[in-house]
Amino acid sequence: MITYKKATIKDIEILIKLRLEYLTEDRGELSNDETKAVVAQLQDYFKRQINGNFIAFLAEDDGKAIATLYMAVAEKPANPAFITGKTATILNVFTYPDYRRNGIATRLLKMTIDEAKAMNISYLELSATDSGKQLYEKLGFKHRQSKYTGMRLGLL
Repeated sequence: MITYKKATIKDIEILIKLRLEYLTEDRGELSNDETKAVVAQLQDYFKRQINGNFIAFLAEDDGKAIATLYMAVAEKPANPAFITGKTATILNVFTYPDYRRNGIATRLLKMTIDEAKAMNISYLELSATDSGKQLYEKLGFKHRQSKYTGMRLGLL
């Protein structure tokens, strides 16, 4: 039987495992140095942020984690686009292949949307893969239209 829950500090090791699984699927095999660095950062980050500025949801099948979704909350000075000053990014939407296409990610997303509303978050954003785009659109996510061009400066 599949159950759903908000992760707690007791779930940090499984959250790290699922993050590594997601990264491997998304980016390919990580080097030992990359894995060590990611694990060290995640252990510290999750301990400090879980159920504060970081929320994770888990789906379990008879106690075994099979899917997860992370939400990272940011607070900044408000403007009309985010009137509460609070926004959130959905990350790491991941379901093991044997469990895909069974509504698990949909359920995790709905839980996240409800949590975000309760936290008074102005909007949720995410980066969609081709395989996930239809699910997100079904739940009301739209392509972001902006006069601004997204840019990034890599520092490391």
